Amino acid sequence: MSNPVVIPFETTLLVRDTCLCLHVQRAARALARRFDVAMRPLGLTNGQFSLMMALNRPAPAPMAPVATLLAMDRTTLTAALKPLERRGLITISADPKDRRGKLLSLTDDGRAILSAAVPIWTRVHAEVEGGLSAGDPDRLRLDLAELC
Repeated sequence: MSNPVVIPFETTLLVRDTCLCLHVQRAARALARRFDVAMRPLGLTNGQFSLMMALNRPAPAPMAPVATLLAMDRTTLTAALKPLERRGLITISADPKDRRGKLLSLTDDGRAILSAAVPIWTRVHAEVEGGLSAGDPDRLRLDLAELC
């Protein structure tokens, strides 16, 4: 049997303290929890809010651009749409230009829930931005966008 490779504990500490992937994941989870709690009275998760905002358009949205905006593959997007469709908050219809394609739109109930959610998002978002020690949320957005 071969000798096991031993990674020094100092390497573990280095990764813990410097890994951008770990730090972004932790921040994303913390933000998601915060918005999940805020949206809970409306029966929404932060992901559902983002998805519904992506559908808040003058015309029904094809799946591909919505998936791209939300950085999801189509299978994940399809799964995320199902609970919203069951609640009657969105509709999924065939694209008349391409019957294989689907068009996504908010229902009147979906727009009403989204309307109630926006002030909650606005309040929590302002709290999050106000809590940034560097005080420059635009710089943070630019830095994160460079990673995409």
